Order: sequence, then structure tokens, then C-alpha cells
Amino acid sequence: MTSILGGRLGVALGVGVLLIAGAAPAVARPAGSVERLRRDTEAIHALGVSGVQARVVGADGRQSVAVSGTAELATGRPVPSGGYFRMASTSKTLVAVVVLQLEAEGRVSLDDGVERWLPGVVRGNGNDGGRVTIRQLLQHTSGVHDDLPGYTTPGEYYRQRYDVHEPEELVARAMAHAPDFPPGEGWGYSNTGYVLLDMVIEKVTGRRAHREIGDRVLRRAGMEETRWLGTSPAVPRPHARAYQLFGPGSRVDVTDQVTVDYGNLSWVTTTRDENRLFRALLAGHLLPGRQLAEMKRTVPVSAEVERLWPGGRYGLGLVERPLSCGGTYWSHEGGDGGYITLNGVTGDGTRSAVVSMSEARGDALEHVVEQEDAASALIDHALCGGGAGAA
Repeated sequence: MTSILGGRLGVALGVGVLLIAGAAPAVARPAGSVERLRRDTEAIHALGVSGVQARVVGADGRQSVAVSGTAELATGRPVPSGGYFRMASTSKTLVAVVVLQLEAEGRVSLDDGVERWLPGVVRGNGNDGGRVTIRQLLQHTSGVHDDLPGYTTPGEYYRQRYDVHEPEELVARAMAHAPDFPPGEGWGYSNTGYVLLDMVIEKVTGRRAHREIGDRVLRRAGMEETRWLGTSPAVPRPHARAYQLFGPGSRVDVTDQVTVDYGNLSWVTTTRDENRLFRALLAGHLLPGRQLAEMKRTVPVSAEVERLWPGGRYGLGLVERPLSCGGTYWSHEGGDGGYITLNGVTGDGTRSAVVSMSEARGDALEHVVEQEDAASALIDHALCGGGAGAA
């Protein structure tokens, strides 16, 4: 359940708002911006999303936090403001940063064919690793078909939730299909492409991708709360229970499940740490200037995905989206196992926001788009408030 659209297909129980002082001097946040954050989290909850938590960090380092709904439908306990959630596809940014660091070190080239590092892996049914480049995998322009395991009914969830899949198995599933388009001649979101990038990182460094991510990204960005779960099905405490809406009267607690045992998707994090990631990245603390510029070179996304990201474009593990107040912001959302998270940071890394929802209303495209639009509005309001500006 990790594709942009495929992974998506109540009663108000209280809202809380906090102001948290950062390391900067105690400059009060304008009351209007706090009120807007509160209203935006309430608006998401009002759609039927069981729990919402949001965190905005301003240029002065001060943080505004709002929560809405409940962390557990059975008990009504409040959503924790610092709760863990599955990072899902936001971790593609982690993978991309490591690959670009290796490129900066001269250990890999973005124009290398996958065949150079993974001989014989991308092959069959018209797939050719000699024609697919590292850049294309990062940018979702490789044409590699996406066929990760997932579930569309409660029964499938209960049968599959503890299944473990190795990277080679996941790639083999994709190789059973012809490419979606010739390499470099289209755009198609491919989780499988990032499985291949994990395998490339391991081949280049001799270490599993999650270890390289830990040393090269989490440590440098100060992401002390982000954890790699491997095959553990449990989310660390505190957390809101995660729910999937499969249809009317079919809302299932999907919190416990094995995601996949590889570096791309087995992460849990917090709104605090996701803010740290994107602020450090856009401020230039994780990549040299040339590699960050490469990451920000974007291409148009597919028409399907543009329904979720109007005006959005994709770089190398990084999404560029327009701001209503002018300019653009940078992000990479994630959705898996009932958790849907959107984020954004201004181009100078000075203002950022993250909203995590603990329910995926994936029963209908209308609900998917509705939830996405409400969360996107929260990010836009947060980044445009208080003078936050363009890229």
C-alpha cells in the first residue's frame, strides 16, 4: 500500500494547540497563524479522518503544534503531539540524499546504468538495466513497473500483514511486467525503482541502505526520533492507531503490519524529525550545492498524480509544489499502513510544516483527493503565513 494513489484507495473528539519554544529567543507567534493551524487540523478531522497532528516551525525556530481527533477510536484518547507514524514514501528523500552524497564523493554517477551495479537484475520482458540510469530511478522516469504487495480489502490485510518480502523478490515481481514506457520517455511513480536504489547503495558501500541513511542523513540532520523497524510490525509508543477506510462500515485498524525489510520504507518518524529533515536539506546541510541543485531539477508528473499535486513537479526524491502566496516549496509526502503525511519547506529552509493523519480514506478517489487537498491547504497556509516565502 505504498503508491501515491493506490495506497489511499467521524465524530469530533477535541482539538488541542500548543506553542513550543525552540532554541531561538521567545518571539511570540502571531495569534492568527496558530488559529489557522487549529482550523486546518479540524478541517481534516471533519472529513472523517480519525486523528491529525501538525507541526509548523518558523524562521525564528519556534514551533506551533496542533492536534485533532482521537488516537484510538475504542477509547477516545487524544492524539499525541509527538507521536510516531510510518514515514512511508517520505523516506525516498533519505535514499536520494545518500545516492547524491555518493555521487559527490565520486563513487557513483547519476548517469550510470543500473546494469553496472546490479548486473542481470533489471532484465526480461523488455526491461534492460543497461538503458535505465540512476537518475531515472530517482526521478521516476525509468519506466520500471511498480508491483509491490498491497491490500485492497480487510481480508487481504489480515492475510498479508505479517508477510516478509526481500528486495530481490520485489524486483522480480516488477520484471514480470514490461516497462510502463521506454526509459526517460515518461513519468510513473515506482516504489520498485527505489528498491533498486537501495540495492545500488548496498553494492556501492557494502552496507545496507538503512545503515547508510542513519549515518549520513539522520545523524547529520539531528533526527534522533526516527527509527528503522526492519520486519517489526509494531510502531513505537507514543502513537495514534492507524486506520484504513475500505468502504462504508469498513474501517479497519491497520497499525500492526510488516512494511518491507529494506531501507526505503521501514522507517517510523515524528513531525519534529520530518521538519528537521527538510530544513537541513534545503538549508544545504546534507548535500553540496551542485548535488542539491541536481535534486531540485524537476520534470512534470503524470496526470494521475497531478490531481493530488496541482502544478507539482518531481526532482530527485523531492517534489516542488506552488505556493498560493507566490513561489514554490519542497516536499515529499508519504502514505502507508493507514498513515498519510504531507510536509513542506520554503526554498531557503527557514519555514517548514508537517501534518500526519492516522487514517487513510482510500475507499474512493473522491475521498483520496479530498483528504489530500485539505492537508495540502494546511501546508500552504503554514508556509505562506508570517511572511514565509518562495523558493
